[in-house]
Amino acid sequence: MRLVTTVLAAAALTAAVPLSATVAETSERGFVTQDQADVAASPLDTWLALIRPADWWSDAHTWSADAANMTLTPQAGGCFCERVPGEDREDGFSLDGSVQHMTVIQAYPLRNLRMRGGLGPLQGEPATGVLTITLEEIAGGTRIRWEYAVGGSMRYEVASISQAVDAVMSQQLHGLRDYLGALEGAGGADGAADDPSPDEEPSIEAQIDALQVAE
Repeated sequence: MRLVTTVLAAAALTAAVPLSATVAETSERGFVTQDQADVAASPLDTWLALIRPADWWSDAHTWSADAANMTLTPQAGGCFCERVPGEDREDGFSLDGSVQHMTVIQAYPLRNLRMRGGLGPLQGEPATGVLTITLEEIAGGTRIRWEYAVGGSMRYEVASISQAVDAVMSQQLHGLRDYLGALEGAGGADGAADDPSPDEEPSIEAQIDALQVAE
């Protein structure tokens, strides 16, 4: 088996990655992506928004195509999950599906949220990741630090999948930033170029198609 090396989804996503976002580390067995944003909201308001991903997560990066189906239980063992509504059948039944994106392994309200799981195309791989979201009170608001560390066996070339994942992670952080309001004059992600419009974002399905494993 070999990975298709031309990754269309990665190219589309990385075209608008802000300068503050970065693939901080890479190795044969994994990678680390990092980003941050300053928001004009208190740590309390930021935390309350963070644990309601239905309000700010991108529809384009869900399995149901609707972030309203996403929930997050902010306690150890809690699920960052998604309901996938079933289609109505002629016999009257509608069988819903579900997705577990990540599991909460640490939750300190107003300070830190850590979850474990493989997001998007990584869900089908032995590799897994740890997403650490840290909140820090600053003058006029809160600084959000966002780090996703991925390791383990995967059928993707690290150089390609790391760039795609980095871009998607930054899009979600920007969704949270825009929901809360960017802190005026802040650097980092808030001073970056505009994010791609939803119409330009490859869906999870498109990413999987582009990152497919070929014989």
